[in-house]
Amino acid sequence: MRNQRTAHRYRLSVGLVLGLFGAFGSFWLVEMMNRGGDELQGGLKVNEPDYIVENFSFVRMTKTGQPSYIISGDKLTHRPVDDSSDIVKPVVRSLSGEREPMDIHAERARVDQDNTRVTLMENVRIDRAASANSQEMHLATQSLTIFPEEDRMETNQPVRLQLGNATATGTAMRANNATRQLQLTGRGTIVYPPRGQQTK
Repeated sequence: MRNQRTAHRYRLSVGLVLGLFGAFGSFWLVEMMNRGGDELQGGLKVNEPDYIVENFSFVRMTKTGQPSYIISGDKLTHRPVDDSSDIVKPVVRSLSGEREPMDIHAERARVDQDNTRVTLMENVRIDRAASANSQEMHLATQSLTIFPEEDRMETNQPVRLQLGNATATGTAMRANNATRQLQLTGRGTIVYPPRGQQTK
């Protein structure tokens, strides 16, 4: 085990106006206060969810009509004010014709930026089975931001990665699944198994 700092392959102005006449001024002030309260309530309503879906599944397609990734979960809450969605117990499956599917689990997630960014939080883990061209992979962290259309992910939280029988840790990570590059940064460790126990 050794410490390393290195890159590793594998991302309301409300204005009040005085009335000219006392009676009319008082009436005007009451009207403005009531109207301001109505507008405030209206703003709160805008921030309320417009729909909630339980036990959902959402498939994102590529420009060529092929499934790119699938997001599912126990509950999805959509908020129209910023077109974002909050998910309870999310599962993200990244699909690729060349590599084994990659499954990502977490306690909760937020989808925003026109569905191009997924931020997973709490007990995030990634699992990918071994294939003819890649080793089995497991990754654990507390926060992970995924950019599905770009096929990349990143986090500024500590990460523990297991690739085959080797393990590595870092204080942050950036990964590009399209180019098969992964970078662990900050102080961490790398542990390789004995040569005879390494898997291909």
